[in-house]
Amino acid sequence: MKTPKHVDTRSRSDETPPFPIWKDNYKYIGVGVVILIIGFLLMTGGKSNDPNVFNPEIFSFRRITLAPIIVVGGFAFILWAIMRKPKA
Repeated sequence: MKTPKHVDTRSRSDETPPFPIWKDNYKYIGVGVVILIIGFLLMTGGKSNDPNVFNPEIFSFRRITLAPIIVVGGFAFILWAIMRKPKA
């Protein structure tokens, strides 16, 4: 039996679009996640052993300024890694 002319005989694999995120992008996203983890680890600590005693160490430069800058930088790096186009 003949195939009618209006039936498309091409396979679906011929029509698949290119993959939206490449292998290199995933590597960069992994680096961004590591940067985020480092930033969050820098925020930890500074608590007092006695809940009735205030420890001013929670307001150190590392926890208030440096760590949030690193976290925001990590998120920006991940956004860049997702949007990055691979080289031809």
